[in-house]
Amino acid sequence: MARILIAEDERDIRELIIFTLEFGGFQVLSATNGEEAVELARQHRPDLIILDVRMPKMTGYEACRLLKAQEETRSIPVVFLSAKGQEAEIRQGMEAGADAYILKPFAPDELIQQVRAILDRRTPTPR
Repeated sequence: MARILIAEDERDIRELIIFTLEFGGFQVLSATNGEEAVELARQHRPDLIILDVRMPKMTGYEACRLLKAQEETRSIPVVFLSAKGQEAEIRQGMEAGADAYILKPFAPDELIQQVRAILDRRTPTPR
């Protein structure tokens, strides 16, 4: 079972994402800010990290850059899940090292599909 770390400061949205991903068959770890997400990623080495952009203590962009700069977390795919959908915001997320940028509001089934697709691209096919 793939383990996914989510970082979202808004409790209701965080709980919706957790419920959606657990319903999709994933194990979920959660953080309330970017700083906590970086620490949890170092400790647990999740298969995928989903970050909100605007969070206290450390933004999603800052957390992503830090995760991509560290050897132990560099290869973990990072996805931004944000209501900030302007082209400049998306470009900034991708330049920070993200593998994808998903806009809120999201359809739960689409989120599950996108997460699976990203994980499938990262998982070597058995021979």
